[in-house]
Amino acid sequence: MLFLILSIICSVTVGIIFKVSRKKEVSSIQIVASNYVLALLLCYFFFKPNLNEISTAAPWGIYSAIGILLPSIFLFLAASIKHMGIVKTDAAQRLSLFIPILAAWLLFGEEFNRLKIIAFALALPALLLIMAKPSANAQNKWIYPAVVLLGFGLIDILFKQIALFTNLPYTTSLMVVFTIALVIMILAVIYELLIKKAKLKPINLLFGALIGVFNFGNILFYLKAHQSFADNPSTVFAGMNMGVIILGSFAGILLFKEKLTKWNFLGLFLALIAIVLIVISQNRV
Repeated sequence: MLFLILSIICSVTVGIIFKVSRKKEVSSIQIVASNYVLALLLCYFFFKPNLNEISTAAPWGIYSAIGILLPSIFLFLAASIKHMGIVKTDAAQRLSLFIPILAAWLLFGEEFNRLKIIAFALALPALLLIMAKPSANAQNKWIYPAVVLLGFGLIDILFKQIALFTNLPYTTSLMVVFTIALVIMILAVIYELLIKKAKLKPINLLFGALIGVFNFGNILFYLKAHQSFADNPSTVFAGMNMGVIILGSFAGILLFKEKLTKWNFLGLFLALIAIVLIVISQNRV
């Protein structure tokens, strides 16, 4: 249980760091790039992947797709936290779990039982209620969390495809993805420096390093939590998604005074119920 709690804390801490960074003059591109430098180094140090195992037979198309999507969605995550807050962004990210479930039903013919139908029936209004803002506020930039939801859902589908490639350890595949993501972000930083005449600031590297540590910690502890609960993975699945929504809500409300309406709270409650129903439905398959 300790690993699961640590994973939840690391996940929410990433959002907190992004939230704190918005008060500074920072570059999200430089932050995300330096995040992958730290994540890649920690990945190599902790997982000790055998790079000689990587071959042309690996699913490079999927690696490349995730390597491009991951940093892109990370930038939208930062923008969503800036404009919509931690509470709504974390909720949107966790509700992305419904995307791969829907894909499994539509694309792969997976059974869709009554509980899943009820869960989906709750998830949609939950999302709409969570994203709602008071009518007097014209700055409801819901597009950012919407992209976060769809993006992380697609990334989850692609990562599940990587997991099916058993010729290469999952952690080695993860390092390949991080490497591609880093290359993409280095190109983005070069563009920012040369074309937009931005400056490479130490504060960006500092925030990026912190996010990289907690981003990797989230992954490391999540994998260890699954190892600890090998016979009951649904515990990790439910605990992670519900834990991040609850802790993220506390962080947003208590630390940053994010204002939520009664409809937002109702949406969060419905989201938690939907996650519970999904877990129960998975156990009945």
